[in-house]
Amino acid sequence: RRAPARSHFGSRPRTQRAPAPPRSGLDTGPGSSPHEALAAMSKKYAAAYMMAVLAGKESPSASDIQKILESVEAECDSAVAEKLVAELEGKTVHEVIAAGKEKLKGFGGGGGGGGG
Repeated sequence: RRAPARSHFGSRPRTQRAPAPPRSGLDTGPGSSPHEALAAMSKKYAAAYMMAVLAGKESPSASDIQKILESVEAECDSAVAEKLVAELEGKTVHEVIAAGKEKLKGFGGGGGGGGG
């Protein structure tokens, strides 16, 4: 009989975890809120849009987003992709990013802590 495998960080034996169940829909795990699920979902569409822009498409279409997401075996809701494309119609990515940076300036920065 073999001895249990040892971890690199101590003498406790490693335990094997069962594989996580596949996620579907808006489920982002235990304790997640619908807001977190929608935020995570929208990030993949925005990321696919940005990848299309980086690949040379000035104004990616919903089908461009769908092709990118399907290439990595991710689900694609065409309604979400179409809404994103409609929201960004007539805008360049650089304009959208610049406008977002301006909005973030109002948040201020602030480091707490220290207080010696």
